[in-house]
Formats: sequence, C-alpha cells, structure tokens
Amino acid sequence: MNWAIPLLADASPCLRLLVLRDLMQRPADDPEVREMDALRPSDPLLTGLVQAQNPDGAWLGDGLSGDKLRATAQALTRLGYLGLGRDHPAVQRGAEYLFARQKADGSWPLFKSHERDEGNIDGGYDLISLQTSTPLRGLAWCGYAADPRAERAYEWLLAQRLPDGAWPTGIAAGVYGGVGGYRRLAHSRWGCRSNTTGALICLAFHPQRRTSEAARQALDHLLGRETREVHTFGYEVARLVGTEIPQGFLTFYARFDLALVLDLCSRIGASTSDPRVEDLLSFVLSLQGEYGLWEYASRPQVSRWLTLDLMRSIARLDENVGWLGMEPRTPFRSYPKRDKRY
Repeated sequence: MNWAIPLLADASPCLRLLVLRDLMQRPADDPEVREMDALRPSDPLLTGLVQAQNPDGAWLGDGLSGDKLRATAQALTRLGYLGLGRDHPAVQRGAEYLFARQKADGSWPLFKSHERDEGNIDGGYDLISLQTSTPLRGLAWCGYAADPRAERAYEWLLAQRLPDGAWPTGIAAGVYGGVGGYRRLAHSRWGCRSNTTGALICLAFHPQRRTSEAARQALDHLLGRETREVHTFGYEVARLVGTEIPQGFLTFYARFDLALVLDLCSRIGASTSDPRVEDLLSFVLSLQGEYGLWEYASRPQVSRWLTLDLMRSIARLDENVGWLGMEPRTPFRSYPKRDKRY
C-alpha cells in the first residue's frame, strides 16, 4: 500500500501539497498540485502565522520570552516547513528584518535569556553559537542559505567549532562554558549537544555545506548518543506546526528527538550501511502504526505531519550511499553513576 495516500485526507492544504510534491513526485502543473497551491493561503496553520507578523517584518512570541529576533527566526522556520520560500512576501519581510540586525562579523547579537538553570547568560557569556544558528536556521529553511549575508553567518558559525568538530556551550572571557549532563556528547569534552544540533541544522539546509566535513563530524557526534527515547519522538515536528511552544535558549534542543536525527541523517548523506543509522531506521520503522501513521501521542493532530516528515527522510536515506561515520559506538548516559569513595 502507498502510505502517502491516507495523508491526503488531512484538512491542511499545506500538508496535502507537500505530500503531492515530495512523496508522490507530482509536477507543478498537475491539476491537484495547482488546486492545493490555490487553497494554501487559506490554511489556518498559515493564515494565523502570517497575520501575526508586525509591519516591520518581525514576530512577537510569548513562548520565546518576547524576544523579537528569536520569535522571527522561529516563525520563518515554520513558514519554510509549511512549504513557503523566499518568493512569499511574509518570508521576504521576515528575512530582511533578520538581516538588518546581523552584525558586521556575520553573527547576530546574543539573545536575552531567563533560564535560571543555565547561569547568567545575559552577562556571563561573550558568545554562544545558538545566537547565530537560530536566525540562520530560519533563513536557510526559507531558501536564503546561499545568500552572501547568510554565507557570512556560516563562516562565523564554523569559526566557533571545537577541534573535535562539536560546538561548545559558549565562551566567557576566553573560557568554555560548562556542559549540562542532558547536553553532553559522548565523544567530546566541551561539546554541547544543543549548540551542535543548532549548527548542524543550518549546515543541513545549505546546498553545498550539507555534505561538508563539518556537517558530517557534527552528525557523528549526535549519532554517538545511542538512546531510544519514544516520549520525545516527533517533538520538533510538533513545534514546527505550532502545537508545541518553542522555548528556551540553551535548553531549546534539550529533548533528544530521533525523528529530527533521522531527518539530519537523510539530508547530510548518511548511509544505512552505517550500523548506527541502520539501527536508528529500524527503531523508527518499529514505531509505525498498523495504518501507516507514526503517532505523536500528546498531540494526535501532528501525526500526519510527523508521518510526512519521516517518509521524506526514509526516501532520502534510500538514495544515500558512500558516507559512513567514524565515531565508535559508545553506551551513553547523561548523568553516569559515580563510584562512591567509601
């Protein structure tokens, strides 16, 4: 059975259009594609998001502590996920708002944060790579990855890499910030999973950099965490369609979402010849329901979106050949037990 067909029963024209284009490979002049394209502006997922944009191109977001820069970056990411690109007026206004606030070195200003468990982010750190990877992610998802202004941001981001290929928590007075257990990477002393994930997503949406050594090293680090959390599976998709509130800064990628990891594997060119990727794919397939859907239990309305996302990832994985990761398989625990002294 073609499991893409049940997805066409969804009420969202955005979802149905992406199914026709990405899963069923329908051309732009296909009658059903043209019909969904005409209906897309009336999709509630899209209309509410576009109507919330301010005249200056920015969005406000209570879930992001009211920070306009982060809220705009997340809104652009959502628009890109729903299938909009740089030809859409809302995307253009949002992108220009972000670019207008970009610093001369290619980065964006360090965000304000109210995360008590992460220390004094407002005054303690000189830089945190998420300050740039967050807006760059939204821009890249909407088709601006190769824009010269975005390229400067990529260069700044790559300059913050550690020698082992991960990204640190941040730098304060020339010193690397500590790494919380939930953000640890199995094969990096100072690498931070949140910052590494943010940077890797940006690389994954660049037409050339997605297969670079930097992207592959970062993916290697994420694959080093061989844990199988079902309760967080699909969380990133739920945020992208607006059913989960995006919040946190260093904690933005606190949840380890294997659906997101599979998507990154497929975009960066990881092969199922890599045992880690093969095992990840087997785990994902084991979660598929009898009717072909992957369920997101806490928000059932996300299930069709999650299924679309996973089917696209699996299709891209089937086409990947040649690249295998180099990191050894290592049992991972966020907070390993320590031997007692007595």
